[in-house]
Amino acid sequence: MSDWAHADPTGGRGLFLSFEGIDGSGKSTQARLLAEALRGRGREVVLTREPGGAPGAEQIRRLLVEGDGGRWSPETEILLFNAARRDHLERTIRPALDAGKVVICDRFADSTRVYQGAVRAQLRGLVDQLHRLMIGVEPDLTLILDTDPELALRRGLARGGAEDRFEGFGPGFAQRLRTGFLELARDYPQRCRVLDGNRPVDVLGAEVLAVVERALAGKVRP
Repeated sequence: MSDWAHADPTGGRGLFLSFEGIDGSGKSTQARLLAEALRGRGREVVLTREPGGAPGAEQIRRLLVEGDGGRWSPETEILLFNAARRDHLERTIRPALDAGKVVICDRFADSTRVYQGAVRAQLRGLVDQLHRLMIGVEPDLTLILDTDPELALRRGLARGGAEDRFEGFGPGFAQRLRTGFLELARDYPQRCRVLDGNRPVDVLGAEVLAVVERALAGKVRP
């Protein structure tokens, strides 16, 4: 484990933002819109995602999100997610933050806490232990898009494609995920902000930008 694993990931310079929520909540759309808005204001932005965000992590992503939803045990999934996250952190996130950039990540460790740690299996303790050992950092700000599970499920299924394994678990699973994310927001109130994801894209996007601009204004820079 490297020396920086438990240090401030931003080095006092960049800002690390994550979007969380159930599948179909609009995270990817809002992350993209935020990146475009901040770039339009002269910010250097890295838009990335999990699992993935680096060449090795993208290879692991295919193992996780494609194919039979039951082929990995929750324990195996946790290990794969942490392997992908470590590669992502080393090769993409930390270099960008060290360069003073804004990193916008579509999912980070909170998704593992909810999906594998609380909903698929009661393994939150294992998730947190591995995170402390191998990752050791959290975003500066996490935006949780709280969306009606039936609406989110319709959006997710409408996307189609190969990466649909969690949508296949059905609406009951989506409702448990929503509850898990709301509980997580209560666990981490200083960095988590819950936003109503049921609103029109532009209305939600305006609030997202306002929240992030306030975070950027309050960021202490060297």
